[in-house]
Amino acid sequence: MASQHPLNTPLQLVATAASPLLRIESLSVSYGALRVVHDVGFELARGESLALIGESGSGKSTIARAVLRLLPETSHASGRVAFEGQEVLGLPERRFRPLRGRAIGFVPQDPGHALNPVRTIGAQAEEAAALLDEPDRAVRTTLILETFAEVGLDNPRRVYDAYPHQLSGGMLQRVLIGLAVLPRPALLVADEPTSALDVTIQKRILDLLSKLQRERGIGLLLITHDLAIAAERVDSLVVLKDGRVQESGSTSAVFAAPSSAYARKLHADVPALHPDRYETLRAHGWQRLDQQRGTAARIEMRSVSKTFHADGRALKAVDGISFSVVSGTTHALVGESGSGKTTTIRLLLGLEQPDGGDISVSGEAVSGRSEPSLRTLRRDLQLVYQNPFTSLDPTWKVERLVTEPLERYGIGTRQERAARVREALADVGLGEHLLSRRPTALSGGQRQRVAIARALVLRPNVIVLDEPTSALDVSVQADIVEVLLSLQARLGLTYVFVSHDLALVRQLAHTVSVMRHGRIMEQGSVADIFDRPRQPYTVSLLESIPSGIAAASPVPVAFFQQAIDEKQAA
Repeated sequence: MASQHPLNTPLQLVATAASPLLRIESLSVSYGALRVVHDVGFELARGESLALIGESGSGKSTIARAVLRLLPETSHASGRVAFEGQEVLGLPERRFRPLRGRAIGFVPQDPGHALNPVRTIGAQAEEAAALLDEPDRAVRTTLILETFAEVGLDNPRRVYDAYPHQLSGGMLQRVLIGLAVLPRPALLVADEPTSALDVTIQKRILDLLSKLQRERGIGLLLITHDLAIAAERVDSLVVLKDGRVQESGSTSAVFAAPSSAYARKLHADVPALHPDRYETLRAHGWQRLDQQRGTAARIEMRSVSKTFHADGRALKAVDGISFSVVSGTTHALVGESGSGKTTTIRLLLGLEQPDGGDISVSGEAVSGRSEPSLRTLRRDLQLVYQNPFTSLDPTWKVERLVTEPLERYGIGTRQERAARVREALADVGLGEHLLSRRPTALSGGQRQRVAIARALVLRPNVIVLDEPTSALDVSVQADIVEVLLSLQARLGLTYVFVSHDLALVRQLAHTVSVMRHGRIMEQGSVADIFDRPRQPYTVSLLESIPSGIAAASPVPVAFFQQAIDEKQAA
């Protein structure tokens, strides 16, 4: 007898059609003496979608864990969580366990941590298939392969036999979605399912979730900090701050006319919704671009190539790229994973040697230099890493982290170094009271500001920014962007900005190079690339930028000014 694919099987609903799939009433959660969720309530109907919106620490993931009954033993939850009419918050674990996975699916944020790296995808998929009422192992395997095909994985058998490290981030996220929907859940909880993905892959994953939700009647609870994504994808929103609901309602109502100051701030901080927000600060760079036209650039890369060899094969990571960056401006490198962005900046920093071509910074050649000579060059060429949670030594205090570059280059007396450290912290908007703290006692935004201060303390002319805000919430990201542009306007810094977030690039950069498979597809000013793209690949990248429903419901400029004024007043 032929197997029936789980995604084509009607859901078995146990409650009446009139009752909501998920109802949360007066939910409060505490970790020890600290209450992190306060009297939260909302409803989600079958076949509909709802997003929990807010910054880190707003309680989004805690609410999801309460629904999934995955809160730590040290926590305490009160209130009511009803799934298909049944109160589940107080159920014993042995009675709730049959619901988790079968009726309530979960898509975690990071597939790199959610999947076991030493077991094949198939071995882990078989565990999910064990939740099916199907005793035949061969039939279960067939259902897994059919599900992988349904979620858009080409060659499902190869995916089944692969280990996680052999698949891309987008493929791994599709695997997690496939494993979550395999047992035919009525509710799918997706916790920031696209935060680490390229914009095109993000769009495909969100399209897939919307398709499953719409076609299979799944209720989708989406957790995200990106208001633009939520506005495009869900029926209703719950906006959270510090564990409290700021406002809730239909997406169109909340998006078009948010009533709370916090929701207005979130709206104003989304790059895709306000591309010209920092135009006054960027104007300094535009002026330098005009004034220095025809003069020597701060950075020059000419016909640069780099090939890596692995397993007997040659991989051309960078293929004859050329671009220049004018002093005091920002040049962005954009493209999907594997496009060659990271290899390009490693070549620029002298961490890799090119096979051919020329690279110069401030008129000095980068390639072919000795290590001591490179060290001298790098004093004027600093790097801010992608992840502030891993780029800073957790055992060092802020004072030591920012002082270390000065000590390594033998700059100044102890008193002079201390003064420069305080100046660098002030430049990024941090007070001296943080000098004695370790990174673990800082927020994500504070950590990234420390990383920028560490790069600034040597007073370089050029800073390379490798996805410096990808691990941060949009509100924290907006603060970091403002810091970077303010420093550029005041100090004339030159930035090379690497990102897959094209909306952020439009806010921040002056010129752009679009990369694919190690080559530059096209380059030019931000206006040229974003308003008049010539290459189909660039068009596909731009079309993948989440824009909410701004086109259908334009928001007046006065709205953004109100949000910015409220932020400055605070």
